[in-house]
Amino acid sequence: MGNTKLANPAPLGLMGFGMTTLLLNLHNAGIFPMDVNILAMGIFYGGIAQIFAGLLEFKKGNTFGLTAFTSYGSFWLTLVAILIMPKMGLADAANAHFLGAYLGLWGVFTLFMFFGTLRSACMLQFVFASLTVLFALLAVGHLFDNEGIVRVAGWVGLVCGASAIYLAMGEVLNEQFGRTVLPIGEKH
Repeated sequence: MGNTKLANPAPLGLMGFGMTTLLLNLHNAGIFPMDVNILAMGIFYGGIAQIFAGLLEFKKGNTFGLTAFTSYGSFWLTLVAILIMPKMGLADAANAHFLGAYLGLWGVFTLFMFFGTLRSACMLQFVFASLTVLFALLAVGHLFDNEGIVRVAGWVGLVCGASAIYLAMGEVLNEQFGRTVLPIGEKH
């Protein structure tokens, strides 16, 4: 029984991250208003599914995957809480500048996580590099009340989310077919 192969939980986490990031950044880019589609995805796919993926990475002994997926899953849950708790009368609305500081902290965390990708597939490096830029732009946009920067961040977020989806599907399809179907720049 010690030889049991475990499934790769990373595509689940990457899809939860990527699809939720795409939806939120359609809003940030000014294409759609903030609505229940984003909030529901933030709770269930961006939040809970990523946390499950992180816990499964723990079982595989992958500290990076554990830290990334459980942290970003928690990011989505806290972001949804920041958005809905005031509407429920449980807290005052977030101060935009303090929201900028929150996003800035996530940017610093993401930058450090990016360094952890430097021995990984090139697509994973791209996901984390673009996410670092996204958080930096969102932080600056909120700290300086600059909606234009937030809109630019939205477009960066669309690229970031799409790259995570591509990586997830590359991992699934490449494993499923036993060959490279979608190149992800794997390091050997």
